[in-house]
Amino acid sequence: MSHATTPAGAIATTDRLFFEGLDPDAASRLVRGALEGADDGELFLEYRESEGISLDDGRIRSASFDTSRGFGLRAVSGEAVGYAHAGEISEQALKRAAETVGSVRQGHAGSIDIAPRSTNRRLYDDANPLQAMDFAAKTALLAEIDAYARAKDSRVKQVMASITGEWQAVRIIRADGVNVADLRPLVRFNVAVVVEVDGRRESGSFGTGGRHGYDRVLSEAQWKAGVDEALRQALVNLSAQPAPAGEMEVVLGPGWPGILLHEAIGHGLEGDFNRKQTSAFAGLMGQRIAAPGVTVVDDGTIPDRRGSLTVDDEGTPSGRTVLIEDGILTGFLQDRQNARLMGVSPTGNGRRQSYAYAPMPRMTNTVMLGGDKSPEEILSSVKKGLYAVNFGGGQVDITSGKFVFSAAEAYLIENGKIGAPVKGATLIGNGPDALTKVRMVGNDLALDPGIGTCGKQGQGVPVGVGQPTLMMAGLTVGGTAV
Repeated sequence: MSHATTPAGAIATTDRLFFEGLDPDAASRLVRGALEGADDGELFLEYRESEGISLDDGRIRSASFDTSRGFGLRAVSGEAVGYAHAGEISEQALKRAAETVGSVRQGHAGSIDIAPRSTNRRLYDDANPLQAMDFAAKTALLAEIDAYARAKDSRVKQVMASITGEWQAVRIIRADGVNVADLRPLVRFNVAVVVEVDGRRESGSFGTGGRHGYDRVLSEAQWKAGVDEALRQALVNLSAQPAPAGEMEVVLGPGWPGILLHEAIGHGLEGDFNRKQTSAFAGLMGQRIAAPGVTVVDDGTIPDRRGSLTVDDEGTPSGRTVLIEDGILTGFLQDRQNARLMGVSPTGNGRRQSYAYAPMPRMTNTVMLGGDKSPEEILSSVKKGLYAVNFGGGQVDITSGKFVFSAAEAYLIENGKIGAPVKGATLIGNGPDALTKVRMVGNDLALDPGIGTCGKQGQGVPVGVGQPTLMMAGLTVGGTAV
């Protein structure tokens, strides 16, 4: 039995969590029997502890703790998928699931099963972060955060803060003998501040997190810096004027503005959309889809990052996939099924929200690499335009590539200088077209602070984004100025 990529401690932990009253070898035999004659498939076992505590206006508004445990069994034959799941792990439940998924076994489709690469790499500490800090300490800290924000500025009228964390243990058993486990911590801290002057209210927010313990986000220096940043944003918005509208040069700041790249470009480079020819990038492999100097990677191997995974949810080790190199489309993000049907290798991007869902191709940490221009050089090159530092929500149509994103913090650029803050600015464009408009790429690559969650077909998974400062020519800005 193969334990590729899995430390002995992870196997021992998942043995304890998953196989009380169920022999691991019996589970493996059931999987082999259920998947005999299928192209692929796996048993995905999961145990998860999660918690959330939120404070609003000086009071604890919600507190939750949840434990879940279950499995999903999948059989794949060609494009057909049989999937069964249950919130219990027992031989009887596995037998029922095996009978269900067996209906899709149609014999091999003549394709080659590509085994995952083996590695002993660990990308994060597997300790359970929920056990490191008790409930009373967390609630006391939230109260301290509220008091600090109010004492910082008399214009603060409301403070909202939250602490969330989870610990997920997974084990994947495949018919080909691959048997891997992973222990995944995930924490997040968020704070939002509302300020008021003469009846006008504005807000600012900050969030941070990753696959590590609470100590990385809840040290005094860290949470105070978070409150200070949320307050700074709120005060900037308080003085913001309506944003102009029209086609103009736009400078995107480093880090979180990479969410535009994630939504407008990343989803269109997922294997399932391209295999089905529903992506705006379908059929463009090897062709120029971005300006020279634009290189985009999806990297699930960055230590401690929110989107990183030691192995994906099919048992494939995470990798670093070059999607666009110097403007040329070079790769797609693949799970095992779509990789097999497209005749390529899986990239470690088979992900699922929980055992109740089958995996699909998803991003991990999607990053545009840095260039050779300083941020000052980029800003000074713009006579009149918009500097978008932070983004809120957005929407994208995968088939057409059209997107709309709202800027949470933005400024006018006038004669190469950062001018007045503006509010109500939206960026409107088309994903495949937007990357061709990149004119300058900064040397200040930054990753987001660890707050991304990606939705696709009803499933949400943690992700990361990143980019340097960018200058894009001729983007359409929707504004509120009249």
